Amino acid sequence: MSSLVEFLTLWAVVWAVTFALYIGFGIVVQLYIHRYPERRIQASRRGEKRKWKEIRQSAWSLTATCFCLAAGLYAQYRGWTLFAPLDLSWWSVPLMFAVSIVAFDTWFYWGHRLMHWPPLYKHHQFHHRSVAPTVWSNYSDTIVDAFVMQSYYLWAPLILPIPAVVLIVHRLYDHFNGMIGHCGFEFAASKWTRIPSPMVCTLFHDQHHSHFKTNYANFFSFWDRVMGTIDKEYDSGVKKWSKDEAPAKAEDAHPAAG
Repeated sequence: MSSLVEFLTLWAVVWAVTFALYIGFGIVVQLYIHRYPERRIQASRRGEKRKWKEIRQSAWSLTATCFCLAAGLYAQYRGWTLFAPLDLSWWSVPLMFAVSIVAFDTWFYWGHRLMHWPPLYKHHQFHHRSVAPTVWSNYSDTIVDAFVMQSYYLWAPLILPIPAVVLIVHRLYDHFNGMIGHCGFEFAASKWTRIPSPMVCTLFHDQHHSHFKTNYANFFSFWDRVMGTIDKEYDSGVKKWSKDEAPAKAEDAHPAAG
């Protein structure tokens, strides 16, 4: 019984911290981006009208996301893992962070494509109601969708010698990166976010929401380029949005449907 109480307490704490960061960071980003209306990617659409629906759904779906992280951390704490986590050092922290980021991006790409498979898409469809995503859209998922996409945090500590603090830092990075990637305003486009670089900017995931069958990955464009699912307008769109290129209007950088 004490083990169950320990786990439930950890789960509740993880959820409370994550939801607080979601609300707090969302407010900060929203206040900032609306000072720059010319940076809106889909100029003719306003996804903000779904704000309260997405916040309510996020509070619910985060129970699955936070369960995965809490369960992975608790299993590692109890020693129920294939390998003991590495000791923290100058080399183990960056190494395991890099391994975890790459592994997660691979998991996310294939899990995301799986959720677009017609028999499973009903569980992912709610997320795509946000055709023009906003900072509030990141966790607007069903429970099944959230579990499939975020269960990396459950199994990774079981088979990787990743220190708990590194996994938590990875999760925080994923949290902030995901919210920025859904915000609908482009500030990060540069030559470092287009071919041959594997890095991406906000346009990458925004195109997934508006074009639907492209750009499935999270942190990198690698898998989409290898598998031929990169949006044909992504690299040219990045070039138009880049700070180091001639300024472009939002309509030119990302034509939006009516």
